[in-house]
Amino acid sequence: DNGFFEAKHTVTMVAKSSKEEIKTEQELIKIISTEKDSILADPKLIKAFDDIDKKLDKNKESKEFRNCLDANKAILIELNNIPLLKEKLWVAYLIKSMPEFKSVMEAYARGKVEIEKILKAAKKEETKWKAVIEIFNERFSVPFHVEMENQEDVILKSEAPSVGFSFKDPTDPATPVAESELWAVLSNGETRALYLLNIIFEIEGRREQGLPTLFIIDDIADSFDYKNKYAIIEYLNDIAKEPLFLQIILTHNFDFFRTICSRLNLPRENKFHTAKGTTGVKLIEEKYQKNPFSHWKDHLDSEEMLIASIPFVRNLAEFCGFEAHFKKLTALLHCKAETDSITAGDLQTILRDVLKDRATLVLPNASKPIKKLIYEVSERILTETEDVIELEKKIVLSIAIRLKTEEFLIREIKEPEFVKGITRNQTLALIGRFRQKCSTQRDKIALVEQVNLMTPENIHINSFMYEPILDMANEHLKRLYRRVRTL
Repeated sequence: DNGFFEAKHTVTMVAKSSKEEIKTEQELIKIISTEKDSILADPKLIKAFDDIDKKLDKNKESKEFRNCLDANKAILIELNNIPLLKEKLWVAYLIKSMPEFKSVMEAYARGKVEIEKILKAAKKEETKWKAVIEIFNERFSVPFHVEMENQEDVILKSEAPSVGFSFKDPTDPATPVAESELWAVLSNGETRALYLLNIIFEIEGRREQGLPTLFIIDDIADSFDYKNKYAIIEYLNDIAKEPLFLQIILTHNFDFFRTICSRLNLPRENKFHTAKGTTGVKLIEEKYQKNPFSHWKDHLDSEEMLIASIPFVRNLAEFCGFEAHFKKLTALLHCKAETDSITAGDLQTILRDVLKDRATLVLPNASKPIKKLIYEVSERILTETEDVIELEKKIVLSIAIRLKTEEFLIREIKEPEFVKGITRNQTLALIGRFRQKCSTQRDKIALVEQVNLMTPENIHINSFMYEPILDMANEHLKRLYRRVRTL
């Protein structure tokens, strides 16, 4: 284009042993074209081009890459050294942003002295986060100790606290451990306690900022041992004293419920049970504020409360040395040889002996068999349509289900001596024998196993105050009784 050949210049091409002088533009173009054709006709090169072509057309992303290369052919040669290309790009970005970098560095240099002064003051300050960690370390029983690692940043930048952990080891009390390793070895209760540490940080932050807050707390004490369970209850009590904080505490654990009610000194109108019926979920004000037994003892004229008292009085009889009474009451919870013959008069005698302040108790229909009464009351409960069945009625149904099931099992097993020889866990022993002898009756095996699941030995009084029966839906017990009754 600059007139090279017009100025009579020439080019000498040396190829292998030959030389050729090129005097015109047309000769040069011809040689270049011939050389191109020979290269592009090379079979190996054609295959390589085809392979690349297929890869670049393989998917949407590779096609976009091809279009990018078509529009920016200068990139091609850079792809021969990817690390160098990355380096060039970063240098370009940094050069472009240089004014901003300089501005930041100048601002930092100006503030560095002041920042150092603030940091020194921050190290001396007792912060709210340190108080949070002290709350956790003092109240919760866990095999690790918690410390805050970024106290200065918490103060200066309102950052969330970063905590460090160390195992409590008498031989080396400051053994540091990574949080990830800690999660891997803790028990369920200890893990929940560690989770609560984060919750306490959040709560104390809201307290510090004066934020009105509604806390919904759902089964927070599950998997906790008693010491930690009481620790969280005490902390919930602290929250309750904060005017800006409100709480809705939910639990399936009746023991936890009773403890919360006591420790937080909750009035009656603040305590509810839920009942799920066909029309939805209802909140029902709690009936028994502390325990049902004193109420039942005062209302033994109620057939439901009389029957529900049997397990309670049975345990009292065992603890107080009334062995004969204990055996007779056991025969009202399990099918024994004397079960059918125990009358209201017999029960009256037992109640008078065991409950000293009921020495003048008189039960009606003294000759009426108690088992018959249990079934009559159960049938009456089945006809009731309200969403809520009181605890005493649930216990009546549970006892009736057990008795009906054992009657069926004893009848099917047909081994009087085996039944007579059972000394403990009678329902479970009968189910095991029935499963062995009647293995083809799978539907009935499934039903009696469901009985054992839904009305376990907790029919007898235990430390959790009938918690499994309290937690059971009303309709589930009714449905189970109807099914067992058909056996």
